[in-house]
Amino acid sequence: MSHQTGIKANEQLAKVFAKAKNGKIRVIKVSIENEQLSCSATADVKKDWERDYDKLMSPLIEESVPCYLLYRMDTKLPLGYGWLLISWIPDTASIRQKMVYASTKATLKTEFGSAYIMEELHATTLEETTLEGYKKHKREFAAPAPLTMREEEIKELQKSEVRTEISTDTRHQTLGGISCPLTDATRTAVQDMLRGNYDYLQFRISLEEERIHVSHAANVELSDLPKQVPDDHARYHLYLFKHTHEGDYLESFIFIYSMPGYSCSVRERMMYSSCKAPFLEELASYGIEIAKKLEIDSGNELTEQYLQDELHPKKILHRPAFAKPKGPPNRGAKRLTRPSNEDEV
Repeated sequence: MSHQTGIKANEQLAKVFAKAKNGKIRVIKVSIENEQLSCSATADVKKDWERDYDKLMSPLIEESVPCYLLYRMDTKLPLGYGWLLISWIPDTASIRQKMVYASTKATLKTEFGSAYIMEELHATTLEETTLEGYKKHKREFAAPAPLTMREEEIKELQKSEVRTEISTDTRHQTLGGISCPLTDATRTAVQDMLRGNYDYLQFRISLEEERIHVSHAANVELSDLPKQVPDDHARYHLYLFKHTHEGDYLESFIFIYSMPGYSCSVRERMMYSSCKAPFLEELASYGIEIAKKLEIDSGNELTEQYLQDELHPKKILHRPAFAKPKGPPNRGAKRLTRPSNEDEV
């Protein structure tokens, strides 16, 4: 279960957040100062969101100093404009800064209003904070467009043809299954998780590219974990379960393979089943030690008690001795039989 720091927005920031809802502010820079969330700077809307992006964001970012940036998009939501939340946590920041900013993000979203935040971006390099970096992030996380039945048939025929090209981006058969390459964003997300930036990652397999993408990276409360599991597609999940057992504080990586029955295509079920073992080996090569592997049909199964029981099954110390059942009552005296001629011989 993820922990929060208790840091809250100060009065000045609360006023800025309220004012921002009128749509005139383009960007808000939020920093943690004196154990409070404070407004470091704001900038008003000048032009459209794309032309404002680099011009207004670049001056607000300090190379080695973490901060949050709330950027107002031009997309209208039911409550008002949608906002992009950027967590700028450079690799050069101290471990304490990384932990504090990672664990305070949920509070920031609550203070601002989670319903207004339409996208999130975690940036560790200056390039990722630019407009091009944001667009690259969108391309990496974009889901493939649905195909028609005819397009699916053509794809299946193409996959069945003999493939002669071999590279690091092509899948290959192993003794344990099919090994699909990881995208750069997926590798980065796994490394960020090891650094403590996330406690939950979700992965999807692109059936067209035959590559593994990270589809969601966040800090997720255990109570919200079931909501992360889609009910129409298979997914892999990696969750850092923070808990106590017999008085000890533990952090355990749990790998979850969710497969919502027959709502998925046969090919999707086969791909996820075949890619699981090689993918687990790939995670292990990054230093992820999986404490427990689970397979589920629905996210409703992911309760704290279920994870505790799977990680730490209760031991039966005293097994009851086998008790011979009693015979039926009133069965009468034993019958005496006379031996036959064959028995006498």
